[in-house]
Amino acid sequence: MSKYARPVFIFSLFLFFSTLSHATTLDDILKAKTEPDGIVIEIVTGDATALEWALPQAQHMIKQIHQRWPDLHIAIVTHGTEQFALQKSKQNKAKKIHKITKSLVKKGVQLHVCGTHASWKGVSEEDFPDYVDVASAAPATINDYRALGYKVIVIDSDD
Repeated sequence: MSKYARPVFIFSLFLFFSTLSHATTLDDILKAKTEPDGIVIEIVTGDATALEWALPQAQHMIKQIHQRWPDLHIAIVTHGTEQFALQKSKQNKAKKIHKITKSLVKKGVQLHVCGTHASWKGVSEEDFPDYVDVASAAPATINDYRALGYKVIVIDSDD
């Protein structure tokens, strides 16, 4: 491990767990008396194939949320190993994932991946299709949404 890898890893863990401590559930959102300012669905796993189950789960959540509040803004932030399935080079292998992503974006859902994590793997912004936003740092993007009053729902491999 390089002299920079350990501090970056520890900082990433800190940001991840600080995000989890402020997470809510779909049930909390659907039972709320007042409409939230927005929703961020955070996906973070160490599984390269996780978007195969996580994106359909997010899509189902979004459908339920929009039944309750049709115009509520929703964003998805994916920043684990799973985000790499959204690369242009994976469009043929991960057709279902790209199809769901395009459908969600067409409905006004923003989908962000982590540019920092991508750069650690030698993947650039240009390696992702136009319908995927490459955020400079996904945890910071989530915190920006939170500062705007958005509620965060976390999807991970334990769901």
